[in-house]
Amino acid sequence: MKQIISVDINTRKVDPAQCRTDLLVLGYFADAKGLDRAGKALDDKLGGAIRRLIKLGDFKGAAKTQALLYSEGKIAPARVMLIGLGERKKVTLDTIRKAAARATNKAVALKAKSVALALHLAVGDQQDPGAMGRALAEGAYFGSYRYDEFVTASENGRLGALKVEIVDADARQVKALERGVCHGAVIGRAQSYARTIANRPANVINPPTLAKEARVMARDLKGLSCTVFDEKQLKAQKMGGILAVGAGSGSTPRLIILKYTPPKPPARKLPKVALVGKAVTFDSGGISIKPSANMDQMKFDKSGGIAVLATMRAVAQLKLPISVWGLIPSAENLPSASSYRPGDIVTTYSGKTVEVLNTDAEGRMILSDALAYAVKQKRDTVIDVATLTGACMVALGNYNAGLMGNDDALIEQIQEAAETSGEAVWHLPSGDEYADEMRSKIADLKNIGSRWGGACTAAAFLRQFVGEATWAHLDIAGMDNLQKETEYAASGSTGFGVRLLTTYLMNLTGV
Repeated sequence: MKQIISVDINTRKVDPAQCRTDLLVLGYFADAKGLDRAGKALDDKLGGAIRRLIKLGDFKGAAKTQALLYSEGKIAPARVMLIGLGERKKVTLDTIRKAAARATNKAVALKAKSVALALHLAVGDQQDPGAMGRALAEGAYFGSYRYDEFVTASENGRLGALKVEIVDADARQVKALERGVCHGAVIGRAQSYARTIANRPANVINPPTLAKEARVMARDLKGLSCTVFDEKQLKAQKMGGILAVGAGSGSTPRLIILKYTPPKPPARKLPKVALVGKAVTFDSGGISIKPSANMDQMKFDKSGGIAVLATMRAVAQLKLPISVWGLIPSAENLPSASSYRPGDIVTTYSGKTVEVLNTDAEGRMILSDALAYAVKQKRDTVIDVATLTGACMVALGNYNAGLMGNDDALIEQIQEAAETSGEAVWHLPSGDEYADEMRSKIADLKNIGSRWGGACTAAAFLRQFVGEATWAHLDIAGMDNLQKETEYAASGSTGFGVRLLTTYLMNLTGV
């Protein structure tokens, strides 16, 4: 398989006009009164080319717009790209992140070997320099990513590597940006890793190969260990939910358990956290089979588990001072003579019984075992992430993940992490009224409710397995992949959840 594009990012003290690069990127606000000091100095050397462009109205600084100029040897950069930042009062860290993503996306399309980002110059002290550095790095990785492992044709293909620099003539500003860039690079690489594993098809990634990938990752990271329950061990543990969903496939199910132990004992006030991610490596719906249209997209039903996998990688590389476990229940949901069936009653790890009314409501079945296991292992805070329901996508579209839980403080912490990370969430209810819909007449629970409020009833089902633990649920259906490429990202997996979960953990520890 071809290697995914290699991206290297750092900071450098250099006057942008003197930076030898294939592409220099500057930001411009739609309501700017003119070029800032750095922009004027650069434009003077370009003979007023930027001001002429703005005066003609060919570039107005609106969000999602850009303009490209060729320096013709007047300055060191070969090209200058202006990226619109919209109105100054509306600028956020995600504005900066997406602008950086637009820049590196274009750089890869241009086959540029290097790009220098000076987007922060327009923003000035409106945002913290460290936070801007992190957003720039995260965006640089997000925009430059391409999934083309299986593309064998090389004609007019992209380059194998991209060098990204965040440049500033002020040494103090460079130093202020640097720490954020280092953190952002770790998170950006982890998100790219998640996108690659999630993009791989089901004939490459199945429960056993995913478990192998987790073991390889853990082996190379200090403080991280990996244990895998295979089918025999799942039976010994009586994890009926995972076993039922995986019963129809020749690729037997797994529970992947990643444990991160920090270099030093964490502060006593910090919770012991468990991240639980659904990894259905392919979801046909089982006996309750899905329509054939777009079924190829069901390789992305492992996205929650992959987000947990990649977050554990970031946590270990950042050396966060907190105990974190990653639990990834993994199965392939296929119809066969051995599949679980509508009408079956399954006994889960917790001892609770579930009446199966639809085999396509499989995510909650495997999560029920992993959530109960996390609680039994005395994890204080449990957060699960899953492409769980089409109902969440109906409610929130492709703009927000659904956020539900049993603790207001945890909900607020995740909302704060969403604001910082740019991975948006929206709080939805999952109270007793929704739980009542999940009661069965012949078992403790049934695995689907009525037609309405499906995201909320699914969360209420999961809540039955977390006991007294502080718990939150992220339904990332609709956020896990892009059907079409955008101005700042290629199509395919987004790696949604990696930035969000890592940010949540960083905020807890004050890193």
